[in-house]
Amino acid sequence: MSFGAVIVLVVLIVAVAVLIMQHNDNRKDRETGGNSERERQLAAERDSAEAELADLRERVKVLERITTDKHRGDKLSEEISKLRKD
Repeated sequence: MSFGAVIVLVVLIVAVAVLIMQHNDNRKDRETGGNSERERQLAAERDSAEAELADLRERVKVLERITTDKHRGDKLSEEISKLRKD
């Protein structure tokens, strides 16, 4: 067997091994419903962003209540005026 034939044979064996490994990985993903590590990470990031959004919405509600409450708004305006004078 010549040296060139050996190289071709080794490359062919490696290529077949890579194809078999990819096929097995794809089969595992199909069996587990396709929940790859990246999908789990994205789901966790989405949940975190949704929680942060809910927190920010609550803060906006509080700020709206502070600014629209007439009695508290007047008192707040007075306190700000006092601080500016100091």
